[in-house]
Amino acid sequence: MAPHAPAHLVTLVPAAAGARRGRLRRMADDVLYDLRDGVATLTLNRPDRLNAQTTSMFEQALELLEHCAHDDAVRVVVLTGAGRGFCAGGDLSQMADQSGPPKPLPTRVRELRHLTHTSQLLHEMPKVTIAAINGPCAGGGMSWAMACDLRYAARSATLTTAFVHAALSGDFGMTWFLPRVAGSARARELLFFGDRLRADEAAELGLVNAVFDDDALLDEVNRRAAELVGRAPLALAGLKANVNDAERLDLAHHLDVESDRLVRIFGSRDTREAAQAFFEKRPPRFTGR
Repeated sequence: MAPHAPAHLVTLVPAAAGARRGRLRRMADDVLYDLRDGVATLTLNRPDRLNAQTTSMFEQALELLEHCAHDDAVRVVVLTGAGRGFCAGGDLSQMADQSGPPKPLPTRVRELRHLTHTSQLLHEMPKVTIAAINGPCAGGGMSWAMACDLRYAARSATLTTAFVHAALSGDFGMTWFLPRVAGSARARELLFFGDRLRADEAAELGLVNAVFDDDALLDEVNRRAAELVGRAPLALAGLKANVNDAERLDLAHHLDVESDRLVRIFGSRDTREAAQAFFEKRPPRFTGR
């Protein structure tokens, strides 16, 4: 078996002939990448370990998410897992490896914060991000799912915060995202006890938007992603930014930035196209301009 490429390299090659312009496929690695018709799919690719996270996976995910954030060909980002799992969280075998001289505490904090930018990108990039939770989702993997704008789960999927079982206090934004989605009291319960939730239980708590049969999950997610690709990119980016701003601003300041954002977008070609398409009774053709 050929050795993995170094974690800092992203090797992208054109997909098969006949694919739409801009479609790319990442060669075999810890994260697979495919861009098709505006939807970038990142597939965590350690199925033999339920896609447990390693430093290599973090670095590759970070580079690909930065790519998605800045590539105009990407309208929607879907995060999922290969095989029967979404992501089992951090790979405990790597965590247990204490070989080599210990790094100073500030260095370790800085390195972790660098990797946690993955969660920040999923939450803040001006593209809609979707977690397609196809199996067990735990720890840092659940953090990544919670960082996404939308979450859809297979019926057999399970979710657990898991950190308390590894004697850890949480990372990759879990303790920031979970209270905002589930409420503070329920988030504390999920974090302190680390109970495993079935997909339907997670849906009842609002942790996932919908649950689908296992073999229908990706089709349903791709259908929704395709619908979002047809929406105006500037409007979606503005809506996402408004919701994110609402998490940190009081009402008066939020109204200020919301008004500024709408006036700027109102002058876009896409807004004019939406009006023209309405009067001409045809589907709009948005360009993100």
